Amino acid sequence: MSKLMILNRGPILPSEEADGENKMFDYSGCLYPQGLDSNNVFYFNEKNIDEVVFEGFKDEDEERFQKVFDDRMKEIKPTIKKGTVTGPLE
Repeated sequence: MSKLMILNRGPILPSEEADGENKMFDYSGCLYPQGLDSNNVFYFNEKNIDEVVFEGFKDEDEERFQKVFDDRMKEIKPTIKKGTVTGPLE
């Protein structure tokens, strides 16, 4: 099993499906400890996380951002479909 480091929250990608609709994932990540390689960015959702190994720096700015982010996600949830992970990380 590979470890991923989260890069961002709520990435929106163009759909690869025939419907052409954009899809949103909960997170994007890169392999740890290798780091960011633009050819190996992984998109996944909360339900795809087996275990949180380490939680990084968190302060009042992060807490405030998380609240704003959560509120925004509630607003746009009806307007964009959630992407799905179709297989395991290889």
